Amino acid sequence: MTQRAIILANGEIVDIPTLKTRLAGWEGVPVIAANGGCRYAARLGLRLDAVVGDLDSLDPVLRATLSTAGTRLEVRPAHKDETDLELALLDTVRHGADYIVVLGALGGRLDMTLANTLLLLHPQLARVRVELWNGSQTAWLICPPGDDLIGAPDDTLSLIPLSGNAEGITTQGLAYPLNDETLEIGKARGISNVFTQNRAHISLRLGSLMVVHTPGRA
Repeated sequence: MTQRAIILANGEIVDIPTLKTRLAGWEGVPVIAANGGCRYAARLGLRLDAVVGDLDSLDPVLRATLSTAGTRLEVRPAHKDETDLELALLDTVRHGADYIVVLGALGGRLDMTLANTLLLLHPQLARVRVELWNGSQTAWLICPPGDDLIGAPDDTLSLIPLSGNAEGITTQGLAYPLNDETLEIGKARGISNVFTQNRAHISLRLGSLMVVHTPGRA
């Protein structure tokens, strides 16, 4: 049985109304904040189950309030090799989650945005579905043999190789098809494809693809 979880990262969370709509049906799912991501919980109508990181973004009053409310505080040293989001992801997996939605992974510092995106390749997340939500957009990783995708006609879909060239790609249900082809890392060929129906399928023989789904024409 799938165990879901929500992580609030310390980037920028945009379009709160859209995210609240998308989170309908996620009531009761564990909510974990990566350090300063806890500031978004109230705005999204979420109750925090845990805060993970060095907690340098929490003032003493908020920290005391969270402790009183029963929020688990996983304190890590300020000088560490991992980012707070990385620690939050690994903590969430240790507690049994295998489907994680991350809000606030993007925006703000460019280096953190890039690092947060590349966490999709973390070896300890290989068997976990991790999605990055940015307003109505969703990004996740596809590895061999591939994945089914749900969308709507005219939705935008981009395929971006992350770990070297992605080879043996065959698509179904997209306007610009690939037939056992390669998307080379560093090239933008896979950007802005389009759904032609409600379902699409991506087959992949080697490598990995970050998929970005944007409702409507981007």
